[in-house]
Amino acid sequence: MSELTKIFEAVESGDSQAGEMILPLAYEELRRIAANKMAGERAGHTLQPTALVHEAYVRLLGPDGEERQWDSRGHFFTAAAEAMRRILIESARKKMSQKRGSNVRHTELNESQLEFTVPSEEILAIEEALQKLEVESPEYAEVVKLRYYAGLTVPETAHALGTSESTVHRIWRGARAWLYREVSVEL
Repeated sequence: MSELTKIFEAVESGDSQAGEMILPLAYEELRRIAANKMAGERAGHTLQPTALVHEAYVRLLGPDGEERQWDSRGHFFTAAAEAMRRILIESARKKMSQKRGSNVRHTELNESQLEFTVPSEEILAIEEALQKLEVESPEYAEVVKLRYYAGLTVPETAHALGTSESTVHRIWRGARAWLYREVSVEL
């Protein structure tokens, strides 16, 4: 059992101080997840896992820089998946607006200003389809967010959602087929 899992169990059993240790420990797990996800992307993909995790980490802290309280591992990874999803969507929209000839100012890139290059059309098509899927089947949409955006494995997704791996496999197969029909993109 990982240190992070032990902390989530402590939080779930009422230890409010354990929650303060979630983000620092989760940072490494989020980096691993992002690196694994990005390793499977097509050649030429320039999105850096570290940049994605840094931005998601900042968003998970919230506007005041204070750590939020996470009820469970599932709650935390759902929030992390949503943060990564929003980052990818914003980046894709920005890239698409640049393609349409918007007035872009070029500035020196420093560590605090990281810009991603992502397959914009694919990200936006998946986002549109995911919004439809959330209406039709919220459970399927949740699995897609955790598997596609957060890059969780089937066992990690099952653990985060408190369900069985076979259920996640079944939902993931169905969700992928549904999304493929909607956007003709292989996940």
